Amino acid sequence: MIRVQTEDFDIGAEIKALKAERTDIGAIVSFTGTVRDSAGKITEMTLEHYPGMTETELARIEKEAHTRWPLQASLIVHRTGTLKPGDNIVLVVTASEHRDAAFDAAKFLMDYLKTSAPFWKRETGPAGSNWVEAKAHDEAARARWSARKDAAE
Repeated sequence: MIRVQTEDFDIGAEIKALKAERTDIGAIVSFTGTVRDSAGKITEMTLEHYPGMTETELARIEKEAHTRWPLQASLIVHRTGTLKPGDNIVLVVTASEHRDAAFDAAKFLMDYLKTSAPFWKRETGPAGSNWVEAKAHDEAARARWSARKDAAE
Protein backbone atom coordinates (compact mmCIF):
# COMPACT_ATOMS: atom_id res chain seq x y z
CA MET A 1 0.00 0.00 0.00
CA ILE A 2 1.27 3.48 -0.83
CA ARG A 3 0.10 6.98 0.01
CA VAL A 4 1.41 10.40 -0.94
CA GLN A 5 -0.12 13.06 1.30
CA THR A 6 0.38 16.44 2.91
CA GLU A 7 -0.98 15.33 6.30
CA ASP A 8 1.20 13.90 9.06
CA PHE A 9 0.90 10.22 9.95
CA ASP A 10 0.75 8.28 13.20
CA ILE A 11 3.49 5.65 13.08
CA GLY A 12 1.92 3.38 15.70
CA ALA A 13 -1.54 3.56 14.12
CA GLU A 14 -0.11 2.77 10.68
CA ILE A 15 1.69 -0.34 11.97
CA LYS A 16 -1.34 -1.44 13.96
CA ALA A 17 -3.54 -1.17 10.85
CA LEU A 18 -0.99 -3.07 8.75
CA LYS A 19 -0.96 -6.07 11.08
CA ALA A 20 -4.61 -6.00 12.12
CA GLU A 21 -6.07 -9.50 12.38
CA ARG A 22 -2.94 -11.08 10.86
CA THR A 23 -1.15 -14.00 12.45
CA ASP A 24 1.18 -14.81 9.55
CA ILE A 25 3.55 -11.92 10.29
CA GLY A 26 6.62 -12.71 12.36
CA ALA A 27 8.64 -9.54 11.76
CA ILE A 28 7.76 -5.90 11.18
CA VAL A 29 10.44 -3.38 10.27
CA SER A 30 9.68 0.31 10.09
CA PHE A 31 11.69 3.34 9.09
CA THR A 32 10.59 6.90 9.66
CA GLY A 33 12.44 9.76 8.02
CA THR A 34 12.15 13.22 9.53
CA VAL A 35 13.28 16.70 8.56
CA ARG A 36 16.57 17.33 10.31
CA ASP A 37 18.06 20.70 11.05
CA SER A 38 21.78 20.64 10.40
CA ALA A 39 23.00 23.09 13.04
CA GLY A 40 20.44 25.80 12.36
CA LYS A 41 20.85 25.66 8.59
CA ILE A 42 17.31 24.52 7.75
CA THR A 43 14.09 26.32 8.61
CA GLU A 44 11.90 24.31 6.26
CA MET A 45 11.92 21.66 3.56
CA THR A 46 9.50 21.69 0.66
CA LEU A 47 8.76 18.41 -1.09
CA GLU A 48 7.16 18.42 -4.53
CA HIS A 49 6.00 15.57 -6.75
CA TYR A 50 4.20 14.88 -9.98
CA PRO A 51 0.76 13.49 -8.98
CA GLY A 52 -0.06 10.22 -10.70
CA MET A 53 3.49 9.54 -11.84
CA THR A 54 4.79 9.43 -8.27
CA GLU A 55 2.15 6.97 -7.08
CA THR A 56 2.73 4.75 -10.13
CA GLU A 57 6.48 4.67 -9.48
CA LEU A 58 6.04 3.93 -5.76
CA ALA A 59 3.63 1.10 -6.57
CA ARG A 60 6.15 -0.30 -9.05
CA ILE A 61 9.02 -0.33 -6.57
CA GLU A 62 6.82 -1.75 -3.82
CA LYS A 63 5.81 -4.57 -6.18
CA GLU A 64 9.48 -5.20 -6.92
CA ALA A 65 10.17 -5.52 -3.18
CA HIS A 66 7.40 -8.13 -2.95
CA THR A 67 8.98 -9.99 -5.87
CA ARG A 68 12.44 -9.99 -4.28
CA TRP A 69 11.40 -10.92 -0.71
CA PRO A 70 8.59 -12.98 0.83
CA LEU A 71 6.62 -10.09 2.31
CA GLN A 72 3.19 -10.44 3.88
CA ALA A 73 2.58 -6.68 3.71
CA SER A 74 4.24 -3.34 3.13
CA LEU A 75 3.45 0.35 3.39
CA ILE A 76 5.00 3.52 2.03
CA VAL A 77 3.65 6.87 3.23
CA HIS A 78 5.43 9.93 1.83
CA ARG A 79 4.54 13.51 2.62
CA THR A 80 4.70 16.51 0.32
CA GLY A 81 4.37 20.22 0.96
CA THR A 82 6.31 22.44 3.32
CA LEU A 83 7.65 20.73 6.44
CA LYS A 84 9.56 22.03 9.47
CA PRO A 85 12.52 20.44 11.29
CA GLY A 86 11.32 17.46 13.30
CA ASP A 87 8.32 16.78 11.03
CA ASN A 88 7.79 13.30 9.61
CA ILE A 89 8.60 12.94 5.92
CA VAL A 90 8.35 9.25 5.10
CA LEU A 91 7.28 5.97 6.65
CA VAL A 92 8.27 2.59 5.24
CA VAL A 93 6.94 -0.55 6.90
CA THR A 94 7.66 -4.09 5.75
CA ALA A 95 6.22 -7.27 7.24
CA SER A 96 7.35 -10.83 6.68
CA GLU A 97 7.44 -14.18 8.41
CA HIS A 98 11.15 -13.64 9.14
CA ARG A 99 13.23 -10.57 9.99
CA ASP A 100 15.86 -10.80 7.23
CA ALA A 101 13.29 -10.31 4.47
CA ALA A 102 11.61 -7.45 6.35
CA PHE A 103 14.94 -5.66 7.02
CA ASP A 104 16.25 -6.11 3.47
CA ALA A 105 13.01 -5.00 1.85
CA ALA A 106 12.84 -1.89 4.05
CA LYS A 107 16.44 -0.97 3.15
CA PHE A 108 15.73 -1.55 -0.54
CA LEU A 109 12.65 0.68 -0.47
CA MET A 110 14.42 3.46 1.43
CA ASP A 111 17.45 3.36 -0.88
CA TYR A 112 15.08 3.79 -3.81
CA LEU A 113 13.19 6.63 -2.12
CA LYS A 114 16.44 8.49 -1.32
CA THR A 115 17.79 8.30 -4.86
CA SER A 116 15.22 7.57 -7.53
CA ALA A 117 11.67 8.33 -6.41
CA PRO A 118 10.10 11.26 -8.27
CA PHE A 119 10.16 13.75 -5.40
CA TRP A 120 11.97 17.07 -5.45
CA LYS A 121 13.24 18.51 -2.16
CA ARG A 122 14.17 22.11 -1.51
CA GLU A 123 15.75 23.16 1.77
CA THR A 124 15.37 26.72 2.99
CA GLY A 125 17.35 28.38 5.76
CA PRO A 126 19.07 31.61 6.76
CA ALA A 127 21.53 31.27 3.85
CA GLY A 128 18.76 30.86 1.26
CA SER A 129 17.18 27.99 -0.60
CA ASN A 130 18.65 25.05 -2.51
CA TRP A 131 17.48 21.86 -4.17
CA VAL A 132 18.64 18.64 -2.50
CA GLU A 133 20.47 16.06 -4.61
CA ALA A 134 21.09 12.41 -3.74
CA LYS A 135 24.48 11.97 -2.07
CA ALA A 136 27.18 9.60 -3.36
CA HIS A 137 26.71 7.22 -0.42
CA ASP A 138 22.95 7.09 -1.15
CA GLU A 139 23.67 6.23 -4.80
CA ALA A 140 26.13 3.52 -3.70
CA ALA A 141 23.52 2.04 -1.37
CA ARG A 142 20.99 1.97 -4.21
CA ALA A 143 23.51 0.37 -6.58
CA ARG A 144 23.99 -2.64 -4.29
CA TRP A 145 20.44 -3.76 -5.06
CA SER A 146 21.09 -3.72 -8.82
CA ALA A 147 24.16 -5.87 -8.26
CA ARG A 148 22.16 -8.35 -6.18
CA LYS A 149 19.41 -8.51 -8.79
CA ASP A 150 21.94 -9.11 -11.58
CA ALA A 151 23.60 -11.88 -9.55
CA ALA A 152 20.24 -13.58 -8.99
CA GLU A 153 19.34 -13.61 -12.70
